[in-house]
Amino acid sequence: MAFYHWQNYRCAFEKISDEKAPRTGSAPSRSPALLLIHPIGVGLSRQFWQPFIQQWMTAHELRGNINSNIYSVDLLGCGDSDMPKRAYYPEDWAKQLAYFIEHIVQEPVILVVQGALLPVAIALMGLPANAENNAEKEGKKSINSAININSAINIKGLILSGPPAWQLMSTPTQAWKQKLSWTLFESPLGNLFYRYARRADFLRSFSQRQLFAKPVDVTDNWLTMLNAGAQNMDSRYAVFSFLAGFWRQDYAQAIARIQQPVLIVMGDRASTIDRTTAKQIASQADNMTREDRQQASRKRLQDYLDRFPRAQGVGIEGRNVLPYESTADFIRAIAPFITDLS
Repeated sequence: MAFYHWQNYRCAFEKISDEKAPRTGSAPSRSPALLLIHPIGVGLSRQFWQPFIQQWMTAHELRGNINSNIYSVDLLGCGDSDMPKRAYYPEDWAKQLAYFIEHIVQEPVILVVQGALLPVAIALMGLPANAENNAEKEGKKSINSAININSAINIKGLILSGPPAWQLMSTPTQAWKQKLSWTLFESPLGNLFYRYARRADFLRSFSQRQLFAKPVDVTDNWLTMLNAGAQNMDSRYAVFSFLAGFWRQDYAQAIARIQQPVLIVMGDRASTIDRTTAKQIASQADNMTREDRQQASRKRLQDYLDRFPRAQGVGIEGRNVLPYESTADFIRAIAPFITDLS
């Protein structure tokens, strides 16, 4: 683990290099680096990516002759990064990552984004040059108005692991609802809620109901990771920012302007975690067969294929945390895409 400083905050990351990987034929040139963006949730941090990193480093037959550095970051408010008591927006994390790419990584990257952190990637890919310096002068803008396809940030492509249902990406949460939710979360009630949500019984139940396709895959290692990540009560501010819906905007126009290649990996049992949308879908899904669920997953994937200009997609077994629950299949799914961009 290492640290860098951004806007007077200390931010944690890991760099993983595979200099001893076996080679076939002539030694390949360095592939674009993989920048792993972890999900936001109780106890979640860059540790989410550990099973992926471990298999990537050891199971060379899964990824072939790819020779990429891996950067796994803790977003501000998470893991070993500083946890200021504030609201977090996708633009905030995007600016953190833009600084990280420019000053620490200093090489082309492929973003690997878990779930509903897609808005952070969209904001990052739309940041203009020197956005870090101009942000405070111009104030916050919507993602659609700020998008800039000539961004100086060197992003070669985008891999999405189980992105949200399209309805969540195209329907903004009203500002007054966001403000009300945040006010409640900041109150003593929010403190009590977070203490309840980090209990082992709750984490196990939630993971089995909402995240994993197979309850047996909710292991002690998973729960231990979440418990450790939630020990610092200041980690609640990133989680509450997510739950308040600060990430909810209409991203349709911004997505339509992204010109980098995109790979969407969708689980065959992908489901929606957002309560309102989940209820709407569940009302139609009580009697769904396995084939019905797979068809719903394909529809969810197609929604993105129809909107990203240069997208391809693949389905694998799993639900909502594919790099963790279906690690080997996920690596197999993304390896050809990375090879094509190398």
